Amino acid sequence: MEPWLRLLRLLGLLGLLGLLPGSAPVPAQPRAVGAQAWEPPSPELLGPARFALETYNRAAGTRAVLGAVRGRVRRAGKGSLYSLEAILEEQPCRDPTVCQLPVSKKTLLCSFEVLDEPGRRMLLRRDCSPVDTKVTGAEIAGGCGQPKSDFSQGSALISCLFQLYPDDRDETFSSVLPLLNKDPLPRDFPVKVTSAFKKFVSTYNRTYETKEEAQWRMSVFASNLVRAQKIQALDRGTAQYGVTKFSDLTEEEFRTIYLNPLLKEELGKKMQLAKFTGDSAPPEWDWRNKGAVTKVKDQGMCGSCWAFSVTGNVEGQWFLKRGTLLSLSEQELVDCDKVDKACLGGLPSNAYSAIKNLGGLETEEDYSYQGHMQACNFSAEKAKVYINDSVELSRSEQKLAAWLAQNGPISVAINAFGMQFYRHGISHPLRPLCSPWLIDHAVLLVGYGNRSDVPFWAIKNSWGTNWGEEGYYYLHRGSGSCGVNAMASSAVVN
Repeated sequence: MEPWLRLLRLLGLLGLLGLLPGSAPVPAQPRAVGAQAWEPPSPELLGPARFALETYNRAAGTRAVLGAVRGRVRRAGKGSLYSLEAILEEQPCRDPTVCQLPVSKKTLLCSFEVLDEPGRRMLLRRDCSPVDTKVTGAEIAGGCGQPKSDFSQGSALISCLFQLYPDDRDETFSSVLPLLNKDPLPRDFPVKVTSAFKKFVSTYNRTYETKEEAQWRMSVFASNLVRAQKIQALDRGTAQYGVTKFSDLTEEEFRTIYLNPLLKEELGKKMQLAKFTGDSAPPEWDWRNKGAVTKVKDQGMCGSCWAFSVTGNVEGQWFLKRGTLLSLSEQELVDCDKVDKACLGGLPSNAYSAIKNLGGLETEEDYSYQGHMQACNFSAEKAKVYINDSVELSRSEQKLAAWLAQNGPISVAINAFGMQFYRHGISHPLRPLCSPWLIDHAVLLVGYGNRSDVPFWAIKNSWGTNWGEEGYYYLHRGSGSCGVNAMASSAVVN
């Protein structure tokens, strides 16, 4: 069989498993087409819902009205994230100069994510479609004769796949399917979920506004346990996946809050390519042991990973050139870099330019992190660190290792597939799952080495020390895993 055909069919498998981006099933209550079947919304949801409606109307050029709304709210610090479902009644267009075709009134079902913080409100996501075109789970399942939810059982899924592809027992499928040949859900799964969820709530100090919200979060938690197990089965490294502090978030919520969609657009400032000296890389290297890396930080509910990646790099560069390790301000970049989008994402290349144009970086102590955008309060007199330029680095991982050992930690961007549930070990996802073309998270390479003959990159993340290996992520080295070599860069300090 042609390799491209095997890849297409593997992608089909991964889609059925719910492991491709955006394909994970989200626990939900049965939807009613008519708004009259919904419970009256709480007053707290109406403000964010009306804001989402106004923003939608402006963008779409429509005159939709709000029919009904329901949703959930997640609070952190001074802000709240609203996950809303709304019925919109889109009014017919009556202006012949605008309408190209007669348009009848239609009903839309919309999903909105609204971030509400002191002094600002933002629509982070909108997804609307006519309610009468929704595809049911049974239709998605195709000819397998069972609802999509049954696919959480591995043997049932495998049986179904071989019904759909009876001639497809080639090396691609034979290398993947045996990993799922056991039903992942034991008989006592509900009891174990309840116990695990209670431990999760206690461990991460979770509080929920209502009983309904707690029940919803437990259903998301249960779905995520199954998803983490599928990721575990398909990982080719030594990583362990399971319960983390993000286990009560849907995939969409996690991506919206913590990741950085701007990275895959690569529209930042073009940098010169760094010159490679030709030196070979030592067998292993770790800048943490040499005093060039500050403690792990926490970006909070803000997609500011780009700022943490860049400050981590500059901290290392300053240490190597000036001999002093300073913890630098990410908040300065969130507030003062007007090219990037603060908590909605940014690019390291733009951040280097902002540092140079502003006149340097203040320390964390002088300009502390708040986790949301505020007025720029940079003071040139307080700047402690300066950069002269920035450079793009080679896509060769061997050259990256040599450059790191000689010059310090490197800012990189990766596809964050599986990181929502990563606990420890060396991650090595299948390439279709962790495409290098879909990078969405900026991090810091601080070292490399081998564990039991498995080569790895040591990566400093910005989700706090209560994630991963005390805040660090270990990714397979030498295979371009998750695009780790696709956007490597560094500041230049003379």
